[in-house]
Amino acid sequence: MKIASLWQVNRFSIMKIGDKVSVVDEDLSGVITSVKGNIAVLKDEYGFTHQYPVDQLVPKDAGLYEQVRIEKKAEPRKVISKKHQKNHMVLDLHFHHLVKNPSDYDSFERLFIQKEKLMEVLDFCRKNHLKRLEIVHGIGDGTLQKMVWDVLESQTDMDFYNKEILHHQSGAVMIEFH
Repeated sequence: MKIASLWQVNRFSIMKIGDKVSVVDEDLSGVITSVKGNIAVLKDEYGFTHQYPVDQLVPKDAGLYEQVRIEKKAEPRKVISKKHQKNHMVLDLHFHHLVKNPSDYDSFERLFIQKEKLMEVLDFCRKNHLKRLEIVHGIGDGTLQKMVWDVLESQTDMDFYNKEILHHQSGAVMIEFH
């Protein structure tokens, strides 16, 4: 005998006159008044009688579930692609973050490498449809800050602004791509 049919036999033998039951796939419940073979007669809350096969009835007993252990399952983490992450990309243009030996370069080479890195990252953001980029240029004497602003002003399809409220205290620029 299959497990499913064995369960049905046990379930049918449990049902008896006076049991409260619900009908599978219907909004109907009532009390069993008689059982004739595989057919059960039940009376609903309005006093009407209905006949259903016993395999279409389910016991309506809260006690059935008292011994059932409830297992809470963790919700699966939603995988978010990099281009849709809430955290924005940060580009730090401090020279010691860009090369291994900063003392090997003169000021012109430094500014050229920083500009190349900035252009490379802007292209990367556009190709990967990133929405925001923060460029950290530092406060310093303003040469790097001016170069960053000149490059950004020459670009299209983006808005940019100082990250800090006061312009002279800002060491970073926030970019939002369209």
